[in-house]
Amino acid sequence: MPDQPYARTGLAMVRLTIGAMFVWVFFENLGKGLYTPAGYAGLINYYIQHGHAPAVWKAVMAEAASHAAMAAPLQGLTEISLGVLLVLGLLTRPAGLVACGLLGSLWISEWGTSWIWELLVPTVASLALAVGCAGRTWGLDAILARRQPSSLWW
Repeated sequence: MPDQPYARTGLAMVRLTIGAMFVWVFFENLGKGLYTPAGYAGLINYYIQHGHAPAVWKAVMAEAASHAAMAAPLQGLTEISLGVLLVLGLLTRPAGLVACGLLGSLWISEWGTSWIWELLVPTVASLALAVGCAGRTWGLDAILARRQPSSLWW
């Protein structure tokens, strides 16, 4: 496979942007109290009442809201962890897949309450980070890939 430095640089820029987005969102949500049980449950219940997600997904959201004491800090931990991993370019492929899943679930949750493309673009971009091994440029995955280039982790 020929070396494609422009593609690698482009994916690294997307990785850094998505990572910075997760770090920013973590601190923004922390400031809004959305990682507290009441704040988390309130937001989820807003999506249930005003959104257009499928009924089965609204049932999943209701379950999360009813366990907000556990779900809220777990979401906060996930968001900051994904942000740090992506900024560092460490374990980028699994982080990209998890980010894709998390952002995709948020996209479905927000149907009808926000612009349709708001989370769809970073969802698909996160998948591209996993497919394109985006941590191998300007990231710690580059060091790990020199030792084990065929690993699916980086």
